[in-house]
Amino acid sequence: MKIKTFIAAAGAAFLLSLGPVQADEPAELNDLEIAHVAYVADNIDIRYAHLALALSDNPAIHEFAKTMIRDHTAVNEQALALLAKLNAQPQDNFLSQSLQKNSVVIINEMSQLRGAEFDRRYAENELAYHKAVNDLVENAFIPNIENDEVKVLFITGLEIFKAHEGHAAMMVEKVK
Repeated sequence: MKIKTFIAAAGAAFLLSLGPVQADEPAELNDLEIAHVAYVADNIDIRYAHLALALSDNPAIHEFAKTMIRDHTAVNEQALALLAKLNAQPQDNFLSQSLQKNSVVIINEMSQLRGAEFDRRYAENELAYHKAVNDLVENAFIPNIENDEVKVLFITGLEIFKAHEGHAAMMVEKVK
């Protein structure tokens, strides 16, 4: 089930923004490693949303954050159910580790902000995060996933997360 996944140009930019990952080299990621990256990315966005619920007083930010929690949790539950059906476990890897590490930096930074400043930073982060992850999923992961059921889950999730990207773009405009 090994595949060679070449990180697309936007994926490379995303990885470079995350820290010291060699994004210009191809990464050997199998379906289970790709699944773990997606699971971690969903959990990170859930953490960002919980932070928004705790720090923002803006009802629109709260509504958006609740949507992020609901949708990312649902996709992760579907992923875990599929892994159980396939009798497989997601596999940690350099990309999921880098995502985790860099999310801590972003959470620490955002946790220091309040009011409109927090709302702007949260909305901008959500837009950038969804753009980068969506591009990586669409252009690097989906074309290289070997298991058809895993691929369908990623395609379905991508539709949801592209809607999140559009919603995040509207949030950025609202909180300018």
